[in-house]
Amino acid sequence: MTERPRAIDAPPSGSYEEMLQIVEEMDTPVGYRAELIRGKIVVSPWSRLRYLRPTRKLRAQVEAHAPDGYVTETSPFLFSFPDSGRACGPDLFVADESAFEAAGRHADASALSLVAELTSDSTKDVDWLDKMATYGQIVPVYLLLDMRLGEINVLWEPSPKGYRSRTNVPFGRPVRIPGPFDFELDTSEFAVEEYVNPEDEQR
Repeated sequence: MTERPRAIDAPPSGSYEEMLQIVEEMDTPVGYRAELIRGKIVVSPWSRLRYLRPTRKLRAQVEAHAPDGYVTETSPFLFSFPDSGRACGPDLFVADESAFEAAGRHADASALSLVAELTSDSTKDVDWLDKMATYGQIVPVYLLLDMRLGEINVLWEPSPKGYRSRTNVPFGRPVRIPGPFDFELDTSEFAVEEYVNPEDEQR
């Protein structure tokens, strides 16, 4: 396994549900997650160790303003987007607690009110392109923390064509998180020193 997301071979399948079941039943290596992206099973690493502090800072602030009855988590849960043929496991999410009373191993994405991804060079293509398009159809707020550039992108107002509104600020400046949260997010402790693998630079 590498630090880059990698598609793996899977048996031919004629349905989203069959592919989703394969993802759910996969025995992934410790520290990795399996998602369903662009009709393929993609295995990628969970966030780096140095991302723990900014993730905890983000979670504490978001959780304090989450709607009643919603949970804020970083646990490796899978959310299904059947209309897009995707299944994603966000780095952080806020979701209706009732969604976790159901049987099975994945929750419906309609339960989400916010997702956050901490992206780096190894995951930026998926986070910026595929996940942004997928989240942008249904999830009210998407926070994309670009750990290499040191900035946060806030996207909201989902639509069939993706998010209608977006803003970004460098780490260190406050940014407004829209409803249903409605608060100023302090980004002053999100910055980390990014290590660049020489092999990645040659790719």
